[in-house]
Amino acid sequence: MHIEVRNLNKSFGSHAAVQDVSFQIKRGKLIGLLGPSGGGKSTLLRMLAGLETPDSGDIFINGKRVNDVQPQLRGIGFVFQNYALFKHMTVFDNIAFGLTIRKTSKAEIKARVGELLDLTGLRGFEHRYPHQLSGGQRQRVAFARALAPRPELLLLDEPFAAIDAKVRKELRTWLKQLISTLGITSIFVTHDQDEAVEVADEMLIVSQGRLEQQGSPVHIYTDPQTAFVAGFIGHSSVVEQPTSLRGFESTSIAAGARALVRPEFVEVGREQEIQFPSAAEKGQVRHIFFRGAHLELDIQVGHNRLSAHRSLDQEPLQPGEEVSVLIHRLYVISDKTATMVENPLKVDPLPVHI
Repeated sequence: MHIEVRNLNKSFGSHAAVQDVSFQIKRGKLIGLLGPSGGGKSTLLRMLAGLETPDSGDIFINGKRVNDVQPQLRGIGFVFQNYALFKHMTVFDNIAFGLTIRKTSKAEIKARVGELLDLTGLRGFEHRYPHQLSGGQRQRVAFARALAPRPELLLLDEPFAAIDAKVRKELRTWLKQLISTLGITSIFVTHDQDEAVEVADEMLIVSQGRLEQQGSPVHIYTDPQTAFVAGFIGHSSVVEQPTSLRGFESTSIAAGARALVRPEFVEVGREQEIQFPSAAEKGQVRHIFFRGAHLELDIQVGHNRLSAHRSLDQEPLQPGEEVSVLIHRLYVISDKTATMVENPLKVDPLPVHI
């Protein structure tokens, strides 16, 4: 295993920033470290880099315990969200900085910087200064500088936070291709779910200093293991009494348990459009929001407010219109766990004999 963390803990005064965190990462994987603000993401990253010392627990890189190894000797490249470029240095000198302080030969520096200029699409900009570059170009310089010493592990702390949305999306694609080409193990901190899902091979979800779940974006989205992950990943509506929903009255949902319903779990339309009308109940369209590729519907079902998606190809619904609402499934939240429950009334309609 390339990176291994065992029972890591870190507190600042009475605040437990990281609590008993353990995980393993295979070589060459791009890992998204995702969670709410104050959840422990940056502290965990800084401990991996050697910028913070764990109170207890161990960090291994290539099987070697590095707790007491100085940051510059861990073989780690670090990219900060604010670029942290040297304003008085050219692009070439910024990229070469890590090699220069290692007293690498001028010929080797020139060759390595040239390689990275080509790799990051910065050839022709090597004599410019940071203030002469766009935000996306400055971030590419920061990537190149971190990669120059050929690190074992690349750490990125919200690398796209200071960049506008369009450039950020372009850089996501570029980063994934770059990491795939280099085969370098990388961990990037983000609070942006779309960013993590789009870029990461695997995600580590943290909250209140604890690791909630590790897995591929698809696995975490479709099979959340905790109540936090189920509510944090994707967009969900909270239902306080799930047994009040059509089809879930006789299920074995514990008294007092809440449920989370994702938009894709909800089918909304006129009665003739619903595949399983016997499992549907009446609702009312409150609001309709245009989301580009689809419409997002705000639906009132009894005492519950739910969100649902509707294709632009379907006949439009109107605010205030009464509709049929079929909830295919939901996540029951109980005792910090998340369990998916299917609507038992959703059965294949009887065949029609002619």
